[in-house]
Amino acid sequence: MLRSLLRRTTVTAACAGLLWSAVPAHAQPARPHPVSPAAWAGRATDAYNALQAHLYQGKDQHGLYLERTPRQANDPEHSYLWPMREAAAATVDMQELPGSGPTYRTDATERFDTIELYFTPGTRPGYESYLPAPLGSGGDIYYDDNAVVGLSELDQYDSTGDRTYLARAEQIIPIVTRAWDSDTTKACPGGMDWFDSTNNTIRATNVTALSAQLAARLYEHTHNPAYLAKAEQWYGWVYSCMRQAPGLYSNDRGDDGSTNPTLWTYNSGAMIGTATALYRGTGNADYLHKAVEDARASLAYWTQGTRLHDQPAIFNAFYFKDLLDLDAVRPDPAYRKAVSAYADSTYAANRDAATGLFHFQPSGGGDYDPNVPAETLEQSAMVQIFATLAADN
Repeated sequence: MLRSLLRRTTVTAACAGLLWSAVPAHAQPARPHPVSPAAWAGRATDAYNALQAHLYQGKDQHGLYLERTPRQANDPEHSYLWPMREAAAATVDMQELPGSGPTYRTDATERFDTIELYFTPGTRPGYESYLPAPLGSGGDIYYDDNAVVGLSELDQYDSTGDRTYLARAEQIIPIVTRAWDSDTTKACPGGMDWFDSTNNTIRATNVTALSAQLAARLYEHTHNPAYLAKAEQWYGWVYSCMRQAPGLYSNDRGDDGSTNPTLWTYNSGAMIGTATALYRGTGNADYLHKAVEDARASLAYWTQGTRLHDQPAIFNAFYFKDLLDLDAVRPDPAYRKAVSAYADSTYAANRDAATGLFHFQPSGGGDYDPNVPAETLEQSAMVQIFATLAADN
């Protein structure tokens, strides 16, 4: 069973055009005082425990997760790869909590072992969107999914020093390299296909930027010039072909020459994160300048009105981590202020106190709706955001 184009298209349409309802009655105003690192850690722990209690299927189910709870009639038996990756990313972040972090190391190891269940070898290897046989019927290889799995493998390598995770991240570079479109007759040649199929008709910003971020981070670790060349090529295409304005990047470019101008926070984030990694790896100040310009301009845009609130929580998790990654290199208190404000207001407005689960609109963002099932994807996003704030002191 594959993650269909229809499901992603539905999410995109919902985010792009939905008018959100009023703030729910149970929502509380954002707290005017700072939240302590210990309080962020407590919120991360609460959200993680809820994830495990309501969406984790247990070791007897191979460490897999539900797509959402309560399970819907059209849900697969287990989650797609993307939510599984986000659960793994959340566990890595829990592993970094001051004090309690080491207690999550066994969980983190299990998450990455489970992710390997989605991998298929062969002439066109990769992590499939859904579990291949014998646990499922498989799915397409989405290149953005593979890139973010690689980024999490690197996070786990940074946390543990276990070179198994570095090797897994490196094996993803040949996979995403297949996505590069070498047809020079297309408008703005280059860019990377969204998924591995002859039916693919778009070159996607997320794939290209996230793959560039993976290559740039691998260059930091290995100093392999091939990774640097790929990172610069892929980053350069997005910067030159998809940039609407500083920090704002169109979603994709069709093979027919059309451009989808939809903006997402994680596309802003991936370009900030790539430029930051390229600066760390090369010392080239031009990349730092580009990262800072994109960060400041995108933050000015996304913090207007309800724009951050309306974005899918998981996209914001990507964006916030990239802002704080830059903050470690070139500090700016505006980054943490924005992340903290979103995290605090979402904790107050979107959390079901009885279960600890976060509920959003069907798009994964916006106002609390108790009738919309809680998802592994968005619950994991909130764990990541809270845990990152707890560890980022």
